[in-house]
Amino acid sequence: MIGKSYVFCPLCGKRLVERELEHQTRMVCSSCEFVHYCNPVPAAGVILIENNGVLLVRRKFEPRAGMWTLPAGFVEAREDAPSCAVREMKEETNLDVDLTRLFNVYSAFDDPRTAVVLILYVARRTGGELRCGDDASEAKFFELRALPAEIAFLAHRMALSDVYKQYEAGLL
Repeated sequence: MIGKSYVFCPLCGKRLVERELEHQTRMVCSSCEFVHYCNPVPAAGVILIENNGVLLVRRKFEPRAGMWTLPAGFVEAREDAPSCAVREMKEETNLDVDLTRLFNVYSAFDDPRTAVVLILYVARRTGGELRCGDDASEAKFFELRALPAEIAFLAHRMALSDVYKQYEAGLL
């Protein structure tokens, strides 16, 4: 299983056991039949392109501290994905943006914390001065033909490949 799983039932406290259910191995309560669905966590982020470069941030914390990603983060409870993307951009880069369109959605299974559904938006800058903040140790634009090799997560690598293809095709 990806991510952390319960050992005990959050409803009655009895031990959970593995059971084949709905064509998946799931953790099920041995007493009250509660099923723990270990589902992916939504994350949202921004693709900002300026002067032939895409904005990336260097991760300050683990997992994969020191590696680069698109500005993105986990969606909070009672927050929608677009609001999350705008918030994460401000927290990590100090930039204000307007989202112009949905770029794509990626499934990610290489984050040791959990499985992730990454929702990325294209944006344009509306304000702010670029400086790193929150959980970013650096924020800078990279030429699309000269991206750093140390991209932290597969979903971000796939997205950057798609960004490059769309940019070269004149779609971004």
